[in-house]
Amino acid sequence: MEATVMHFRQGRHHVNSKQMIIKVADTAEEAEKFIGKTVTWTSPSGKEISGKISALHGRNGNVRAIFEDKGLPGQALGQKIQVK
Repeated sequence: MEATVMHFRQGRHHVNSKQMIIKVADTAEEAEKFIGKTVTWTSPSGKEISGKISALHGRNGNVRAIFEDKGLPGQALGQKIQVK
């Protein structure tokens, strides 16, 4: 299944570069089913960066994904990501 990378998770003074907000569904009830699944983003050069969906973010079907080694680059914003 495909989802859309929305934004970095951030606070007032800090951007969490390893955590991304991802849109997977239209409601929180549907998005809750994706918690624990892995996500993979493929760069234009073919490199894959994977992470894990950890929690809901709000009530509109967004989830928080945490990436292991490093976060996604800024060019990933708005692009599709694979959910497995």
